[in-house]
Amino acid sequence: MQIYDLGDMEIFVSKLEMGEVTAYKSPRGVREWLAKPHAQASAAVFEGECESLLKGLPESSVDLIVSSPPYCMGKSYESRRDNLDDFVANHQVILPEVCRVLKDGGSLCWQVGFHVLDGVATPLDFLVHEIMSKIEGMKLRNRIAWTFGHGLHCQTRFSGRYETVLWYTKGDDYAFDLDAVRVPQKYPGKRHTDGPKKGQPSGNPAGKNPSDVWDIPNVNANHLEKTAHPCQFPVGLVQRLVRALTKQGDVVLDPFCGVSSAGVAALHEKRHFIGAELNPEYVQLGLERLRATLKGEVRFRPADRAILEPSPTSIVGRRPPGFASSIDMSEAMVSS
Repeated sequence: MQIYDLGDMEIFVSKLEMGEVTAYKSPRGVREWLAKPHAQASAAVFEGECESLLKGLPESSVDLIVSSPPYCMGKSYESRRDNLDDFVANHQVILPEVCRVLKDGGSLCWQVGFHVLDGVATPLDFLVHEIMSKIEGMKLRNRIAWTFGHGLHCQTRFSGRYETVLWYTKGDDYAFDLDAVRVPQKYPGKRHTDGPKKGQPSGNPAGKNPSDVWDIPNVNANHLEKTAHPCQFPVGLVQRLVRALTKQGDVVLDPFCGVSSAGVAALHEKRHFIGAELNPEYVQLGLERLRATLKGEVRFRPADRAILEPSPTSIVGRRPPGFASSIDMSEAMVSS
């Protein structure tokens, strides 16, 4: 997998080599854009509320919906008045509309974490699934655990290092391309011990299923994808979903697109993208990233890149005197 280096962006150029990136301020414009034929990898970004865009899109018009809605955590892009009741009420309105615009056989991937208030955690995916379970035809296929190594360090509870992606399909006849997302075998030398294949490699040479636990770094201050957005989606997380659940030329929708990280993944994989974002600054940043993607100049960390383990001789990997190294299990065990 190639990582692209960031060059000078032609921010005001909209028509690009592979397709085009267009901004709209009316849902009607996006609907008309969707009805037209496009070159591979084109995008439309709506500046406005996602409810307006969803209501303006025709039924059964997109192949994949992937998003990370606001968590009611007091981020700069959220209303400080929002709470869990607002989260539920908003989803009761948004999720039926999201499912309406999804094609039969299409997929919905909803990424959420935890709402934490005064040390009490509420898993938001529980609230989402309670609503989704009442929408006819939507079936949960996986509850994917997205784990990452960095975040806030807690003193009164275990530090949170995972969030979830709920993957639903609209019906039973859905797309799933496992070969597009296989990862290297953990034990490539493992062999069959008996039967007609005795002595032959037992694993698939193309790689194994990536499972439902994905270790993909989150976008922190030093991440190569970092922008002004305070809570970015890593492109690699969406990239794996796009590869597995769509084919080239399909339409990917993110109703809370922020700086269009989902769009970067979609365009890079030669899919079309529709996004909605309320913040004008994030809209412009997203447009720049989408245009850079079409030009092969965007920087991102792909889903299949191995997690970096620091060398024990490096500055950050060198252990200062007094720092713990490992637990001596013989001392840790309690005599019965």
